[in-house]
Amino acid sequence: MLIETWLGDITKLEVDAIVNAANERLAPGGGVCGAIHAAAGPELAVECARVGPCPTGDAKATAGYGLTGRWVIHAVGPRWDTGGDEKVELLASAYRRALELADEMGARSIAFPSISTGIFGFPQPLASQTAVAALRSLEPVSLQRCVLVAYDQGTLAVLDEALAAPTEPPAV
Repeated sequence: MLIETWLGDITKLEVDAIVNAANERLAPGGGVCGAIHAAAGPELAVECARVGPCPTGDAKATAGYGLTGRWVIHAVGPRWDTGGDEKVELLASAYRRALELADEMGARSIAFPSISTGIFGFPQPLASQTAVAALRSLEPVSLQRCVLVAYDQGTLAVLDEALAAPTEPPAV
C-alpha cells in the first residue's frame, strides 16, 4: 500500500473513505470533525447517533453522504493529557482499526487527518510517528493508497519527516 502526504481540505480529496478524528459519542465537533460533518450534511450526524458511541482506540464506519468518498470512518483517538505509552497504543489502535474497516469494506483508497492532535492535545511529532508505524504494520487486501492529510505546512513537514524515517515504535 502506498502511503503519501497531501496538504489541503480532507473533505475535497477524492478517496473511497475519509477518516474522521472523532469523539467517543461520534457527535459533530470542531476542527476536522466539524468540517467533515458540514461537508457530508445532516444525515451523517443522524447515522453517527445511531451507530455510536465508539470507545477510544476503535473506529466505526458510516456512509459518506455529501462527501466524494463512499464512507466516513470515525476513529477515536485518545486525549493526551498526561501522555504515556497507553495513549500511544490507543492512537495506534485507532489508525489500525480505521484501516481494517476500510479494507473490510473493499475501499481502495483512504485519507486520514492527524488524529488526536487538535483539541485532544497529542504532540504532532509523536502522533505522526505513531500513525506511520501503525499503518505500516498492516497488510491490507483491497487498500492500495493511504493519504495522510495536513491542513497546514507545519503538520505536512512533520508527516513527511515521519514517513521518511525508518519504521520503529515511537518513543514516549
